Amino acid sequence: MPAKSKAQQKAAGAALSGKRGETPKSALKGASKQMVESMSEKQLEEFMAAKTKGKPEHVRK
Repeated sequence: MPAKSKAQQKAAGAALSGKRGETPKSALKGASKQMVESMSEKQLEEFMAAKTKGKPEHVRK
C-alpha cells in the first residue's frame, strides 16, 4: 500500500528509522510514533518506496 502524500512518506521514513534503531523511538512524534508500533519494517519500506512526484504535500480526510 503506497503512501498517498509526501507527508505520509516522511512519517514512514521517520518510523522506519526508529524501527531500525537509527533514531530513538522517544524522538518520534505523531503519525510516525503510531506507525512504528503498528507496522512492520517491510510495510514501512513499501509505504515510503513510491515516487513523490505528483503527490500532494498533505491529504485531507
